[in-house]
Amino acid sequence: MSGDGHRETWDDFHELVNMTPADLEKWLATDESKDAGQHRDGGESTGHASGRRIVEILRSRKGDLTDDDYAHMRKVVGYVRRHLAQQPSGDVTDTKWRHSLMNWGHDPLA
Repeated sequence: MSGDGHRETWDDFHELVNMTPADLEKWLATDESKDAGQHRDGGESTGHASGRRIVEILRSRKGDLTDDDYAHMRKVVGYVRRHLAQQPSGDVTDTKWRHSLMNWGHDPLA
C-alpha cells in the first residue's frame, strides 16, 4: 500500500477509534465486553480479539506499524462505520450494539 493509503487509513482509524488504550483495556476486562459479539466455538469473540490488537496498534509508534497493522486498521474502520449505520432506536447505553462497538475501540456515547 502506498504512503497515501497508509495516511488515509491512519486518519480514518484515529477518527473512529475514540477510546484510549487504557480505557479500551479496562473495557475488555469486563464481562459485558467478553459477552458481546460473535463467538466462534465458544471462544473469544472477533471483536474482543480485535480490541486487544487495537490496543497494541494505539501503543505503537506510527513508524513501527506493519502492513498487517494497517490492514487491521482498515478492518476496524469498515466495521465501525457499518455498525454505526445500524444504531438501534432508544437508549443505547447498555446494549450489545454499543458493547460490540466498544470492543472495536469506538464508544458511541463518548
